Amino acid sequence: MGWFWADSAPVASSPPVAPHPMPKEGLSPPPECPMHKAGNSPFATPPAPPAPAEVTKPSSRTGTCPVNHGQASVPPASSPSYVSKLNPLNYMPSFISNTREFDEHQAVSLPLEREPSTIPRGDGAGNWEYPSPQQMYNAMLRKGYTDTPAEHVEAMVSVHNFLNEGAWEEIREWERRFGSGLMKGWEESRRGEEGAALNAMLQSIRDDGKTDMSLEPRLTRFMGRPNERTPKARMLAFMAKIYPSEFPDNPPFDRHDWFVERRQPDGSSKEVRYVIDYYSGPPEPNGEPVFYLDVRPAVDGPVSACERMMRWGGDVWWRASGGSVREELAKQKNAFR
Repeated sequence: MGWFWADSAPVASSPPVAPHPMPKEGLSPPPECPMHKAGNSPFATPPAPPAPAEVTKPSSRTGTCPVNHGQASVPPASSPSYVSKLNPLNYMPSFISNTREFDEHQAVSLPLEREPSTIPRGDGAGNWEYPSPQQMYNAMLRKGYTDTPAEHVEAMVSVHNFLNEGAWEEIREWERRFGSGLMKGWEESRRGEEGAALNAMLQSIRDDGKTDMSLEPRLTRFMGRPNERTPKARMLAFMAKIYPSEFPDNPPFDRHDWFVERRQPDGSSKEVRYVIDYYSGPPEPNGEPVFYLDVRPAVDGPVSACERMMRWGGDVWWRASGGSVREELAKQKNAFR
């Protein structure tokens, strides 16, 4: 999930210089490099030095020994590493071609149109854009996923966009409650999820459906971490081993970290990291897949920890203390007056 790109076209600027460039293919390391010699052991007899006529001085443009021999090497600007080509906002290539590149794998033509999202960018340059099906297919092939049929990519893009929009709506709800501080967050959360939904509806009616865009959160950057489970996902996996009847063994198939700019009423802003676990559920009777998300602020400090306790604990406390029953009795009492 989360295949956004910040640039819709390549930027005409000099490529960044990588600190450790990748050597070009077909080049051999210098003969004096100790890291590329077979049988290199401190107890082995050193081989005889090569004849002077056969020793060649390595070119400054070709392969460079990775061991520092006392002189700092200047990386060539013409050979940037793959990491240096990644967009720091999303850890994806800054530009992915929107044309058909791999004819041997692609049997059908894919749409080239990109769909804009409803997620504002942190730099204020409009909203993030989703990749076109052709761009996603090119990116998948570059990552080595050559077994994905091209005719399925368009449906995958639709699901991907739908899940990201759902994740953003969850983040907006967290920001609506806690963007103005913990006190307002408790007022929104102390009556449980149903009470918070009612408050949101009443607030929308009072505001006549208008939203103060200056207070809307913005997505500044994000990164996918599918191979790193969150602490909550690890805990649920542990509980599934102990109580398999109560906790299904269904680990998340993806994990993202989204960095959101929280806009506060006093004009200041702060960055809040959200973690998102993507789960798949049992399919519908008609065969349609089912997905659900677990979106919450990362516990990067005491404030985010309090936010999670208030929202989840407030809902539990409201139901356990009979808050809904008290409200219903109060409504009946008012109705007989």
